[in-house]
Amino acid sequence: MRKVPLAQSLRIIAQGAQNWLAHRPIVVSFEVTDSCTCFCRHCDHGGQKDDSRNLKPGDYARYTTTLKPCVVQVSGGEPLMRDDLEDAVRNIKQPNGLPYIILVSSWSLMTPERYVALREAGVDQFSVSLDFPDGRHDEFRGYPGLFSHLDDVIPRCAAYGHDDIVLNTCITAANAQEINGAADQAKAWGVNICYSAYTFRRTGCRELFPGTPELLRIIREQFAKIESRRDETNWIVSAPTTLEATQSYFENAGAPGCKAGLRFLVVTADGMLQPCSMQFTRFALHERERMVSEFTNHNRCDECYVAIRSNLDKSFPRLLRENVAAYLSPRS
Repeated sequence: MRKVPLAQSLRIIAQGAQNWLAHRPIVVSFEVTDSCTCFCRHCDHGGQKDDSRNLKPGDYARYTTTLKPCVVQVSGGEPLMRDDLEDAVRNIKQPNGLPYIILVSSWSLMTPERYVALREAGVDQFSVSLDFPDGRHDEFRGYPGLFSHLDDVIPRCAAYGHDDIVLNTCITAANAQEINGAADQAKAWGVNICYSAYTFRRTGCRELFPGTPELLRIIREQFAKIESRRDETNWIVSAPTTLEATQSYFENAGAPGCKAGLRFLVVTADGMLQPCSMQFTRFALHERERMVSEFTNHNRCDECYVAIRSNLDKSFPRLLRENVAAYLSPRS
């Protein structure tokens, strides 16, 4: 599962190596809208926002050409709220097939027809948020009927056989016991799964941070079970080292050494650069080096361990082994 053609894998390796040596970002997250269909308990977005200053689809080509990321996340808000999302994706994708594009969404607005259209536009992977493997997901996301919708549309899209759908479960105090339940659901739907870590920096809500001895024990046991379920299909996308570091982040209530602004950065809906989605120091596109000098080189924030960071904290050789040699290995 989750195989990428050899030619694309080699292009990702080459571009990633160049970026690492040239101190350019490996991953860029385009937040294409601040509006969202959901009102999630762990997120600072929610509802309709003023989208009048959003970048136009054609603008994204200039950002991609300038920043040269080998991986792009297209997120929001809820990116599917943009009717011109396919055009934006086409402008992000370069003639050489890069960057590798991951669409991060709740899938509240996804249909099989839109899934096909986005694949044809250039999306390589669909990351679908799942907090609970049942109706509790609706309550957590503030969107009635969402789990039922996912239960219908995910298997229908998975049936196309492209193996490009990955559930993402953000681990909180509310769902720590459902880490393997979410994996069970991924298996039932015929898709993959990865995990990310809750941060209270986004909302200020510390109650959702799983830092008590009991919750830490539960997560440790859940991760041990996850490790026992790995197989050659790579359906559990999060590497063992990522889950180990996530456990450490929860135990220590922080993770120092963040390289936001250097290894990864955010492009806001209106086109400004931010080191990450929770650091609101803003820079123009041509000021990326100033971002590194003024922010990254002095950054002491340790309050998150989001999915992008959990990979890019690693050395480049380890990153290649875990995310290219296995996860992005060639088709047989």
